Amino acid sequence: MRKLVHPNIDTVTLASVLYALSDPVRLEIVKSLAAQPDQSCGEIKVDVATSTKSYHLKILRESGIIMMCAEGKQRFASLRSEELDKRFPDLLDSVIKAIE
Repeated sequence: MRKLVHPNIDTVTLASVLYALSDPVRLEIVKSLAAQPDQSCGEIKVDVATSTKSYHLKILRESGIIMMCAEGKQRFASLRSEELDKRFPDLLDSVIKAIE
Protein backbone atom coordinates (compact mmCIF):
# COMPACT_ATOMS: atom_id res chain seq x y z
CA MET A 1 0.00 0.00 0.00
CA ARG A 2 1.45 3.37 -0.94
CA LYS A 3 2.07 6.08 1.63
CA LEU A 4 -0.64 8.69 2.05
CA VAL A 5 0.53 12.27 1.73
CA HIS A 6 -1.17 14.96 3.81
CA PRO A 7 -0.39 18.64 3.38
CA ASN A 8 1.08 20.56 6.28
CA ILE A 9 -1.77 22.67 7.66
CA ASP A 10 0.34 25.82 7.20
CA THR A 11 0.40 25.24 3.43
CA VAL A 12 -3.35 24.63 3.09
CA THR A 13 -5.00 27.48 1.20
CA LEU A 14 -8.51 28.78 1.54
CA ALA A 15 -8.97 28.32 -2.21
CA SER A 16 -8.12 24.60 -2.02
CA VAL A 17 -10.47 24.05 0.92
CA LEU A 18 -13.33 25.91 -0.76
CA TYR A 19 -12.73 24.01 -4.00
CA ALA A 20 -12.89 20.68 -2.15
CA LEU A 21 -16.08 21.73 -0.38
CA SER A 22 -17.73 22.86 -3.62
CA ASP A 23 -18.84 19.35 -4.61
CA PRO A 24 -22.06 17.81 -3.20
CA VAL A 25 -20.49 14.34 -2.83
CA ARG A 26 -17.57 15.73 -0.86
CA LEU A 27 -19.99 17.71 1.31
CA GLU A 28 -21.83 14.45 2.09
CA ILE A 29 -18.52 12.82 3.06
CA VAL A 30 -17.67 15.76 5.35
CA LYS A 31 -21.15 15.62 6.88
CA SER A 32 -20.76 11.88 7.50
CA LEU A 33 -17.34 12.31 9.10
CA ALA A 34 -18.61 15.15 11.28
CA ALA A 35 -21.40 12.92 12.58
CA GLN A 36 -19.16 9.87 13.09
CA PRO A 37 -15.39 10.47 13.18
CA ASP A 38 -12.80 7.86 12.21
CA GLN A 39 -14.83 5.88 9.70
CA SER A 40 -13.32 3.32 7.40
CA CYS A 41 -13.70 4.25 3.75
CA GLY A 42 -16.25 1.46 3.34
CA GLU A 43 -18.41 2.83 6.16
CA ILE A 44 -18.79 6.25 4.56
CA LYS A 45 -22.16 6.13 2.83
CA VAL A 46 -22.44 8.15 -0.36
CA ASP A 47 -24.38 7.14 -3.45
CA VAL A 48 -21.45 6.82 -5.87
CA ALA A 49 -19.22 4.04 -7.17
CA THR A 50 -16.31 2.99 -4.96
CA SER A 51 -13.77 4.43 -7.38
CA THR A 52 -15.61 7.75 -7.39
CA LYS A 53 -15.71 7.80 -3.58
CA SER A 54 -11.94 7.13 -3.54
CA TYR A 55 -11.40 10.06 -5.89
CA HIS A 56 -13.42 12.40 -3.65
CA LEU A 57 -11.59 11.21 -0.53
CA LYS A 58 -8.31 11.94 -2.30
CA ILE A 59 -9.43 15.50 -3.10
CA LEU A 60 -10.48 16.04 0.54
CA ARG A 61 -7.16 14.61 1.80
CA GLU A 62 -5.00 16.62 -0.61
CA SER A 63 -6.87 19.83 0.22
CA GLY A 64 -6.17 19.30 3.94
CA ILE A 65 -9.75 18.68 5.08
CA ILE A 66 -9.37 15.05 6.10
CA MET A 67 -6.66 12.84 7.54
CA MET A 68 -6.45 9.22 6.43
CA CYS A 69 -4.55 6.43 8.09
CA ALA A 70 -4.08 2.82 7.07
CA GLU A 71 -4.64 -0.06 9.46
CA GLY A 72 -4.08 -3.39 7.79
CA LYS A 73 -6.04 -3.39 4.55
CA GLN A 74 -8.45 -0.68 5.68
CA ARG A 75 -8.13 3.08 5.54
CA PHE A 76 -9.80 5.31 8.08
CA ALA A 77 -10.77 8.93 7.50
CA SER A 78 -11.34 11.75 9.97
CA LEU A 79 -11.79 15.49 9.69
CA ARG A 80 -8.86 17.72 10.57
CA SER A 81 -11.29 19.93 12.49
CA GLU A 82 -8.94 21.35 15.11
CA GLU A 83 -6.17 22.10 12.63
CA LEU A 84 -8.55 23.70 10.13
CA ASP A 85 -10.21 25.73 12.88
CA LYS A 86 -6.84 27.20 13.84
CA ARG A 87 -6.04 27.98 10.20
CA PHE A 88 -9.53 29.18 9.16
CA PRO A 89 -11.58 29.89 12.31
CA ASP A 90 -15.16 28.54 12.21
CA LEU A 91 -15.03 27.73 8.48
CA LEU A 92 -15.60 23.99 8.79
CA ASP A 93 -18.18 24.39 11.56
CA SER A 94 -20.12 26.88 9.44
CA VAL A 95 -20.09 24.56 6.44
CA ILE A 96 -21.24 21.58 8.51
CA LYS A 97 -24.07 23.59 10.08
CA ALA A 98 -25.16 24.80 6.64
CA ILE A 99 -25.45 21.27 5.22
CA GLU A 100 -27.27 19.68 8.16
